[in-house]
Amino acid sequence: MTIKEKACRMISRLPDDSTFDDIQYYLFVLECIERGERDIEDGKTITHDEVENRLAKWLA
Repeated sequence: MTIKEKACRMISRLPDDSTFDDIQYYLFVLECIERGERDIEDGKTITHDEVENRLAKWLA
């Protein structure tokens, strides 16, 4: 499914009284999800343990 198709599908599921702000917000969320999925596919993620290790250095 193309980005345009995903956006149209998402917009069609919103209530009829949705505002432009509502639509922009949901498109932003859709973009963030797409970006996250690409990062996963590209191996640009770290493990939960690595996150804990990094945070421990800041929070100690």
